[in-house]
Amino acid sequence: MKKKELSIEQKKADKDLNIIIYATLIPLIIYLIFGNDIMNFAKTSEMNIWLRFIPVMLVQFSLAGLGSLIVICYRKEELKEYGLVKNNFFKTIILKGCFFTSLFLNSNYPTNILGYILIAFVWGIVEGFNYVVISKKINERYISKNKWLNYGAIVCGIVCVLIHGMVGFDLYTIFEALTTFIIIYGMLIVKEKTNNAWGCIFIFLFFWNAI
Repeated sequence: MKKKELSIEQKKADKDLNIIIYATLIPLIIYLIFGNDIMNFAKTSEMNIWLRFIPVMLVQFSLAGLGSLIVICYRKEELKEYGLVKNNFFKTIILKGCFFTSLFLNSNYPTNILGYILIAFVWGIVEGFNYVVISKKINERYISKNKWLNYGAIVCGIVCVLIHGMVGFDLYTIFEALTTFIIIYGMLIVKEKTNNAWGCIFIFLFFWNAI
């Protein structure tokens, strides 16, 4: 049986996904080797908070944003291609959840403000947008004719569950994993319907783990 020829867009998406995978795997391997040392250093209260925070921030950025950044720069793509536009801004935000968490609040000014901004950027904007990029590339590579069978959203939902260690057979872990999958899948489906990705970023800013 003759193998189906990929379109130009599918070939580009295939290459982009490989870039994202390799750009994520390299820092992941480094973290698996030195992760305990990095986290133990981060918990050393005698050290300056910035010296403890920056290595953790760089690890987070490398794992949840570096690959997407490389692809966007390599392709010279604009952010609006991924839905960072004004259209349907409020519509897509209303369809997301909000929950307020905090870090750095016990530090003195301006450390608390700067730390807060960096956390919001790396753990919120970067990670949320990373899922948008990956989902878009997967859907460009593996095209689905069913509007609800969104391969990118499905893969991102599964990846998020695995990354955050929600694997187990007890009722609480199963419920947590299912809820997480629904949130990630839902936010990406909403993005597809509204052509606006700001809601995905707001999920990670206010509901997930940034603010």
